[in-house]
Amino acid sequence: MKINVTKKKRAGTKTQNDTSQLKLTFQENLKQKNKNLAQTQTINSISRIFLSSFVLVSFFYILPILINFTEKNFNTKEYTNNSQKILAYTLNKKDKNKKESDTLKEKDLLFDIFSLNNLESDSVRLSASTIKQLFEDTGYDLNDVRKKKLVKPVALTLLPQEIKMIENTKKRKEFFIQIVLPLIIQENNNIKRDRKTLFNIINKSNNTNSEKQWLDKKYKQYGVKSKDLSTLKIRMDEIPVSLAIAQAAKETGWGTSRFAQEGNALFGQWTWSGEGLKPKDSKKGENHKVMKFNILQASVRAYQRNLNTHSTYKDFRKARAEFRDTNKSLDSMELSKYLNKYAQTGNQYVEVLQKIIKQNKLQDFDDAKLLPSSGDLESLI
Repeated sequence: MKINVTKKKRAGTKTQNDTSQLKLTFQENLKQKNKNLAQTQTINSISRIFLSSFVLVSFFYILPILINFTEKNFNTKEYTNNSQKILAYTLNKKDKNKKESDTLKEKDLLFDIFSLNNLESDSVRLSASTIKQLFEDTGYDLNDVRKKKLVKPVALTLLPQEIKMIENTKKRKEFFIQIVLPLIIQENNNIKRDRKTLFNIINKSNNTNSEKQWLDKKYKQYGVKSKDLSTLKIRMDEIPVSLAIAQAAKETGWGTSRFAQEGNALFGQWTWSGEGLKPKDSKKGENHKVMKFNILQASVRAYQRNLNTHSTYKDFRKARAEFRDTNKSLDSMELSKYLNKYAQTGNQYVEVLQKIIKQNKLQDFDDAKLLPSSGDLESLI
């Protein structure tokens, strides 16, 4: 009887071992299946990521081509986005009262502005504290300028974003003036140099080929019919420094406006055919934008070219010429009266300009001189 019981126990043990072995085999097979499934899912995920990346890259590669094709073939609007159209402004707006002979060719008119604007495309925006330190290191102080009439040649390319954070109104205004003053005087100096060359040519009985070529270039630059020296002399002239500062202050809120910060637009000039910033409060149907520039200097030059060529400011130029004919200094308070068409507010705009000039004593800067830069001195050596 004992022998039989022992055999049964052994038989039961063998059965348990077989069952355990089956379980182990099943678990190993299950693990292998899970592993294979995980590998398959990983491969599928990588494939999907690769495919998605390929589609995404292809989309952004093809998108510019599609946009360019669409604009060329289906877009009938005047606006096209290219570098030569950046500075297209009110000169290009259709004027029914304008004579055909007065039509200004934008490419010729703004060629030097295009060149200047494209010259500095990687400008670095300095902080307000860095600029202040630069002014201190160079001894650039407005009180000193008012006394000695000498301006340090500090040419900044961009306005600091922190200018709007300067809580003291007087300090913010002075800081803005320090930034734009050298730029305005520099552009006036360029015009003054051209004007001197023009008078030297006029006073000669015979002109060289290079002088004739220079004249042809300036005729186009100022939108003047060929050989009309009288009109060229009237258009090729300076803008009073105090008037330019006042307009820049008014148009930018002393350098704090979105147009000034994002587009280096100091004078709020409009464009219908070029790249610019859309006013947030523009009404439906208004297609104009505010011109944008790569650097501040280009904005100043475009502003001066606008006043010196656009038919709207013909009376301004005539009044300025009368000052010249009587050997009087240009009076910004008097000339500002002829800028009532610069803004939609008309005479109210003129009153604001005159108030800015008076309150901030901007006429102190009208006869200030710009000291030569290191580059100017090197060119003389």
